[in-house]
Order: sequence, then C-alpha cells, then structure tokens
Amino acid sequence: MSLPATDPSAHNSSRAPEPVGLYPHARRVGNLLFLSGVGPRQRGQKHVPGVELDEDGNILRYDFESQCHAVFQNVRYIVEEAGASWEDIVDVTVFLTNMRDDFHTYNRLYAQYFGTSQPCRTTVEINRLPTPIAIELKCIAWVGER
Repeated sequence: MSLPATDPSAHNSSRAPEPVGLYPHARRVGNLLFLSGVGPRQRGQKHVPGVELDEDGNILRYDFESQCHAVFQNVRYIVEEAGASWEDIVDVTVFLTNMRDDFHTYNRLYAQYFGTSQPCRTTVEINRLPTPIAIELKCIAWVGER
C-alpha cells in the first residue's frame, strides 16, 4: 500500500536541511513522531559544518563537536515544527562513523542536551553515512497531551 503524496502524517521542517532522498523529515502515527535520520547539514547548503573535503570529496578533517550541535539543532527544528518539544523525545538512536574518537565528545554533549529529559538511547558505529558526515540521529518523540 502506498501513501498519498499529501499524506497528513508526513512532516517536513522549513528549517532543517532538505532530505537527501525520497522521505519526509518525520511521520506521525497516533501520538508518536518518528524522525528519519537527521544529520548536521544546514538547509539550502551542501557544505557540512566542520567538514573539510579534498577535491575528490573525501573527508580530510572534521569538527565532530560542531556536527553534534548542528544535528541537535536540526532535530529540534523537526520536532518543534511537528508539534512536539525537545523534552518530548523518548528514544534516540545515534550512528557514529568513529566511535573510538568521537564517543566521548558525543556522550558529553548528549548529557548537556538531554540531561533533564533522558530519553532511551542506542549508539552504534557504522562504516559511513550517505553524505560526508560523522553523526546521524534517528529519534522518536511523543506528540500531544500526556
């Protein structure tokens, strides 16, 4: 079964970066909001914050901390425009391309952003992401009255 192109359960943020494929930023099912993977790119830009590429598009250097801040901001944009708040995020899956070097920084920043709400969390290392980024988040949020 396919969903109509104007499916009211699909949500796209006007502030988060455009999806790199055919998918919405989020989809609401009942009182749950399921976010697609969110990276650190900024809307209308191909450049990734904190990433330096060579002429072939390979990553030379990246500032992981700036990517984390950008990802968290993009998640906030999507969640808030869909009618939830940061504190309504109940589950976070994070994909890192370099767990050994970046996990400590991620864990520190995660504690700053999620210190009071403490959603469930899973962190996995992957070989690469579809764009030259070092982190991507997939989240579930609660939308509506509690």
